[in-house]
Amino acid sequence: MTKSILGIIGGSGLYDLPGLTDAHWEHVTGPWGPMSDDVLRARIGTTEVAFLPRHGRGHRFSPSDINYRANIDGLKRLGVTDIVSVSATGSYKEELSPGTFVLVDQFVDRTTQRVSSFFGAGCVAHVGFGHPTSPGLMDRLEAAAKAEGISIVRGGTYVCMEGPQFSTLAESLWYKSAGFDVIGMTNMPEAKLAREAEIPYATVAMVTDYDCWHPDHDHVDVAQVIKVLLANADNARQLVARFASDFPAEHPACPIGSDHSLDFALMTAPDKRDPALLAKLDAVAGRVLK
Repeated sequence: MTKSILGIIGGSGLYDLPGLTDAHWEHVTGPWGPMSDDVLRARIGTTEVAFLPRHGRGHRFSPSDINYRANIDGLKRLGVTDIVSVSATGSYKEELSPGTFVLVDQFVDRTTQRVSSFFGAGCVAHVGFGHPTSPGLMDRLEAAAKAEGISIVRGGTYVCMEGPQFSTLAESLWYKSAGFDVIGMTNMPEAKLAREAEIPYATVAMVTDYDCWHPDHDHVDVAQVIKVLLANADNARQLVARFASDFPAEHPACPIGSDHSLDFALMTAPDKRDPALLAKLDAVAGRVLK
């Protein structure tokens, strides 16, 4: 069995966690360029955690400028076995009001400027992504929320837009009519890369606004988003702390096999693989390339 190490990728407004011990910042280097920031290594109870500020401390990177490959590769190099993303989102459902937490189970990727795979020319791979989040992690997050008395909705589709601008009214109405639940700017290609790196992944979407479709929210501004984020921060910290403190010491197998997603994914014949690319894949795909 493998020791559990939880990776927490924090979106806007969640740059620290309660109950941390043995905390220190660690710089991680890898072949995909610099991560968003150093990683905060610590413990919550007996569980080892690695917290990464997705936008960098001080919010230095826009969603389109984040080096998602470096972030996931760096967490993999630290031995992270499971990743929880905590992210700000807008809502397309009246009942998903600002302040609501949603355990996302589906994604629609509307980004256009981001590299979405570790693989490519020289080593082609196709991983299954029909169920992009780990039901095992969702079970534990739901239980943690219940234990802390935090209201959380299980299930929902997250549409990821490029940004950094918010939606037009036409876009907002389109996404709402498609039946999507929440919208954000950061979980793609993050979730795809986590799957390629064989790290089970889950998203806690924190609803900050109704986007611009709602008659009472005809525009979205940063001040409004930050106000709700600050109000949600304590609940988010309590949820993550409880989730981490209750997490098993040994990594539980993912019910959908995302921790072995590369078993049959590599398509390029071994003698045709690019050595330079293989060297960059040492952490992400080392298990199958051996």
